[in-house]
Amino acid sequence: MKNLKLLAVLTLVFIVNGCSVYNFTGTGKIDADTFQVNYFQNNADIVEPGIERDFTQRLQNLIQNQTNLSLTNSGGDLVYEGEITQFRITPMTATADQLAAQNRLSITVNVRFTNRKKEEDDFEKPFSFFYDYSGDALLSGQVLNTALDEIFERITQDIFNESLAKW
Repeated sequence: MKNLKLLAVLTLVFIVNGCSVYNFTGTGKIDADTFQVNYFQNNADIVEPGIERDFTQRLQNLIQNQTNLSLTNSGGDLVYEGEITQFRITPMTATADQLAAQNRLSITVNVRFTNRKKEEDDFEKPFSFFYDYSGDALLSGQVLNTALDEIFERITQDIFNESLAKW
């Protein structure tokens, strides 16, 4: 019985100590106070109006919601910048009469990340994701909004993980 109480106390101590290091976003300790997300230009061959603004805001919101960093317009400790390099629609499967049964929207964003306090964390790399939709649907309205939501959620989370969570 005495060993059981000791085990319970030790377990509780490890859990409490572990909580001070663990962060539910997975970022651990970030050696920065501010971040800035520069406007991501849309340099894709096909230009969908407004997606550059939406993407920039989605990345800003994700970092604000998952860290204690303050957003700034200039001089940030962490700087995210880049451009949308691809907005592509590709037929994925065909029907018997050679029409697209399913299409895929793919978006690629090139990101340059600069950590002014820890230069070895800097990187430049592309992030991409896709959304499949019915060949009968037009890529507009709700279909486009759903596609962009899914794609931007994945790409911004991948950027966050690469730059801050180190996953």
